[in-house]
Amino acid sequence: MIEALHKDSIFSELFQTDLLSRSIRMQEDVVDQLFNSSEKRLARVLLLMAHFGKEGKSEVVIPKISQEVLAEMIGTTRSRVSHFMNKFRKLGFLNYNADGVHVHSSLLSIVLHD
Repeated sequence: MIEALHKDSIFSELFQTDLLSRSIRMQEDVVDQLFNSSEKRLARVLLLMAHFGKEGKSEVVIPKISQEVLAEMIGTTRSRVSHFMNKFRKLGFLNYNADGVHVHSSLLSIVLHD
């Protein structure tokens, strides 16, 4: 790996960029876990999975993912995730069906509200 990094400057730059972006994401996740409610963490994860705020078109539909997996991702229980998903659905922030979860940009209001 070290040899590849020294010989190929394009690869080296891509690798370093990826490492830095992962490090930044991990720092954001730690701050999110420490300072935000599980409701906000769930909204943030759903928006990240839908690629809101990234260059290009957002993925409005997130492929099927279990509530257990979402609960593990945000550090809470499946029942809390179920409660928040139902709340988000009733407020019109998302819909879910056989295709997966349809995320609406209005879900940003949960993350940005304070």
